[in-house]
Amino acid sequence: MGDQKRFVGIDVAKAQLEVFIRPDGESFSVANDEVGIGELLRQLEPADFVILEVTGGLEMPVASALAAAGIAVAIVNPRQVRDFARAAGRLAKTDRLDAEVLARFVDQRRGPWQTNRPRRSER
Repeated sequence: MGDQKRFVGIDVAKAQLEVFIRPDGESFSVANDEVGIGELLRQLEPADFVILEVTGGLEMPVASALAAAGIAVAIVNPRQVRDFARAAGRLAKTDRLDAEVLARFVDQRRGPWQTNRPRRSER
């Protein structure tokens, strides 16, 4: 990947995780279980920045696994992302498009984000 940061949007559902990576344009799905989350972790890199929406707790296993692997992850209010999508004219609603909108949201917004990464003084 090099020095360019990738922004990863993950649409979380009960059975699966739909993943979209910017700027690569790569998308894939994995099961929302221990095996699928393990596969996701193998495809991500420590410099990646992952964004998920609050989904009533379904996001917690993957968010915890990402944080434990040292990958920055932010969990956001779905309304913010929906408003961003509407403003960008992205009204279609599929899991893949939701993941893409999440990746675009974090790429274009550029923080500051509350993430799992410790401050330098905490390391």
